[in-house]
Amino acid sequence: MRYTGPNNKKSRRYKISILENNKEFLKGKKRITAPGDHGARAQKLSNFGEHLYEKQKLRFIYGLSEKQLKRTFEKAKKMRGVLGENFLFLLESRLDNIVYRAGLANTRRQARQIVNHGHILVNNKKIDIPSYQVKVGDRFSIRTKLTNNIFVLNSLEKRRTNDFVVFDEKIMMGEYVRLPRRDEIVGQVNESLVVEFYNK
Repeated sequence: MRYTGPNNKKSRRYKISILENNKEFLKGKKRITAPGDHGARAQKLSNFGEHLYEKQKLRFIYGLSEKQLKRTFEKAKKMRGVLGENFLFLLESRLDNIVYRAGLANTRRQARQIVNHGHILVNNKKIDIPSYQVKVGDRFSIRTKLTNNIFVLNSLEKRRTNDFVVFDEKIMMGEYVRLPRRDEIVGQVNESLVVEFYNK
């Protein structure tokens, strides 16, 4: 089941920024200790606990259910190359994530909603499946009726640019230019521990 609760709570639990902008930990924000009565206590994790901890980080960052995450891992196992990196590249290539990276949404949840409602075209074809795997070189655009949407325009103003997903605001079209480098994505996760978790 996909988590739909507050992101800040999970950010505190796993000491990561779910939105990858560190806003949850800025000075003056709410507590940054783990949630719950005993959140401030240091907890020593078992070997299994460490692996689970890293897997949960990844799950909450990308906003997936356990079933979706496991299915993506199984796809990555069939690919050539480094398993952990391939796993991350598949997660980054999801359409909802591409929409988020392009700056059309402030969060991956928003991006998923935009895709679900059929507002995104990939290579001029409407795609309403958030898990759709975008290929390098694919072009995507937003449907005309959403081009002047205030939420989309505000997101574009605040977006953080990257080199692997580009978006031209003048024509409201973007492209998945290349696979990201490992150092360009989710630096707060040790994917090798996630691989070990699923290979046990």
